[in-house]
Amino acid sequence: MTDNDKLISCPVCNRLFEKHSIENHVNKCIFLNSLSENNTKRDGSHLEENSQVKKVKVFGSLLSSISKSQVVQSTTPVKHQLTIKEQPTKASSASNDTRKIPLAETMRPNTLDDIVGQIDAFGKGSMLHSMLKKKIIPNMILWGPPGCGKTSIANVIAKICAEQSNLRFVKYSATMSGINDVKEAVKIAKNEAQFKRQTVLFMDEIHRFNKLQQDTFLPHVENGTITLIGATTENPSFSLNNALLSRCKIVVLSKLTVDDVWQILERAVIRNNLAVVVDSIEDKVNNEIVKDKYIIERKSIRWLAEICDGDARIALGALELVLDAGPSSSATSQSNYISLEDLKIGIKRSHILYDRRGEEHYNIVSAIHKSIRAGDDNAALYWTTRALSSGEDPLYVARRLVRAAAEDVGLGDPSALTDAVACLQGCQHIGMPECDVLLAQCAVRLARADKSPEVYHAMKKVQRSLTATKGPLPSVPLHLRNAPTRLMKDLGYGRGYNTKDRDHSGICYMPEGLENVNFFNEADEEPM
Repeated sequence: MTDNDKLISCPVCNRLFEKHSIENHVNKCIFLNSLSENNTKRDGSHLEENSQVKKVKVFGSLLSSISKSQVVQSTTPVKHQLTIKEQPTKASSASNDTRKIPLAETMRPNTLDDIVGQIDAFGKGSMLHSMLKKKIIPNMILWGPPGCGKTSIANVIAKICAEQSNLRFVKYSATMSGINDVKEAVKIAKNEAQFKRQTVLFMDEIHRFNKLQQDTFLPHVENGTITLIGATTENPSFSLNNALLSRCKIVVLSKLTVDDVWQILERAVIRNNLAVVVDSIEDKVNNEIVKDKYIIERKSIRWLAEICDGDARIALGALELVLDAGPSSSATSQSNYISLEDLKIGIKRSHILYDRRGEEHYNIVSAIHKSIRAGDDNAALYWTTRALSSGEDPLYVARRLVRAAAEDVGLGDPSALTDAVACLQGCQHIGMPECDVLLAQCAVRLARADKSPEVYHAMKKVQRSLTATKGPLPSVPLHLRNAPTRLMKDLGYGRGYNTKDRDHSGICYMPEGLENVNFFNEADEEPM
């Protein structure tokens, strides 16, 4: 018998092995190839999965036949041979990814020094800057308007965590994640804590969780299982659980200034080689001709920064839109010149920070009321027009003007209340946009009217008196009571009442114990 007669072909790899070792080899071969199959990218095809199951069953039958020494020799062709799907390389998978990353996403800062603006919160010398430099990450809530850098700061913290072996960063958004996702993240965080790894959980738009859902974070933040970083555009005092607020540092982020947005835009253009920024197009054309790049003037970028209301994301998105579209008109001989007119044609001021249900809603209406109270007709007109331009409900503004007519103008000009009510009725009849002039005129009229908040302050004094009264409130005097029946008259209801003026009637109209109290005397004013 030759050596080839003693060798048996492996049904998986087709290599030749001796009869006494073929069984162990096939076991290992099947195991290794099954791992390769599991590591390849799954395409979700149930048919392919079923075929793989059938192949495994075939190998099982082959093994049983081998164990019975009924193995087909190498000269016999193998009918069932495992085919391994080649795993695509990273380069090929990247080439298949046709997604375009937005410019605002590519411009996220990677280090603390890359953060533009927010000097008070994260600038050099601030407490948080020093802590993050030392890789210490506290529980905190980032509160600020859209586009001010909340997610960008979280991106910097994610980079810090990536550099440390004892920190891991997990990012969620309350718009797409639920409580089950948080519970799963906490479960993993507990396992990581056994290996001395701290989990930093970033929850974007955390205010979208209701107060009951926010309670899920409490025990895990308190015992240190996770370090919570929340981001919100809503006032945390109204939208977040007080117990959660007491365990986190509230970091107030301000709206970016025009210079901040300007710096971000120029950095985006230069870093990504999107265009050549020049002070003047004439100087650039005379000194250097750029053929393969767009040319944009610095004043155009400045204008773009001015109209975006401190929102860097809006500014970057608008810049990307203009650069993708290219110049629509050419004021010069340069066909690659993006002029200020091109920007104005493609982009209009349509973004004004306002939330009809949020804090900005109350801030603007408060500004209208206080401008009227102070008699500043110019400011009253500005805030009223701004509220309407931002999409505020005109009827809500009209109702506040009616309130201001009674509360602040009062008896100083009694006809002001009539005019404010007429303005409200006019808004109900004609609606926007025609009713805008009604509201503007009413706001200016109330601001210019004589003010007498005497009634309002006296009313507040009565309210405080009622609240401070101990025991039951004093009853209505008998002579002031109505007496529709004979029994009531016999009991003294209405006895002694007359219609004369109080100075001549001899009757006291105040209840017992308050005969000498005058709420109009020294009516103390309260801050509003």
